[in-house]
Amino acid sequence: MKFIPTDIPGVIVIEAQVFRDERGFFLETYHQQKYLGGGIDAVFVQDNHSRSQRGAIRGLHAQLQHPQGKLIRVIEGEIYDVAVDIRRGSPHFGQWVGAWLSADNFRQIYIPPGFAHGFCVTSEIAQVQYKCTDFYHPESEISVQWNDPDLKINWPLEEIHSPILSKKDIAAKPLRQLMDVLPWFEEGAQ
Repeated sequence: MKFIPTDIPGVIVIEAQVFRDERGFFLETYHQQKYLGGGIDAVFVQDNHSRSQRGAIRGLHAQLQHPQGKLIRVIEGEIYDVAVDIRRGSPHFGQWVGAWLSADNFRQIYIPPGFAHGFCVTSEIAQVQYKCTDFYHPESEISVQWNDPDLKINWPLEEIHSPILSKKDIAAKPLRQLMDVLPWFEEGAQ
């Protein structure tokens, strides 16, 4: 198992060891001791599963009072997954990283608390499963505009003329309009 750091400390891409034979394949999708050794000391309390069609963008979402770390993987199709550092005072504030996750590459990404998360579906259908470090708390959820001009996220939308968005994501605000509520970066935190 490989743990690959990204340009933003704390956001980690995981490449699983896949065992293949004539029956198919086997892999570990989570192993607490190995993930701890790879720099992920999270305790997960909730699992989620979504199914979306091509061109759907989910996000960018974060929770303020109950921030969630997330371990994301794809079991069908392909997505471009994005994490945005929204911690005021962070040396990486407003920066983002993206990773291609698919059912074929078996990659995962860990996004720690203090980040907004979203993804774009690039296959016909994508099923995404992710583990969370805190429970869903809709009262403390914020949505950052997926196409915030200050963030300049390079979404892979060349063939998609109009992304499919939820009402919540259509109403999302640019990051600068959320400054008063965003969490503070803690020294020593990733």
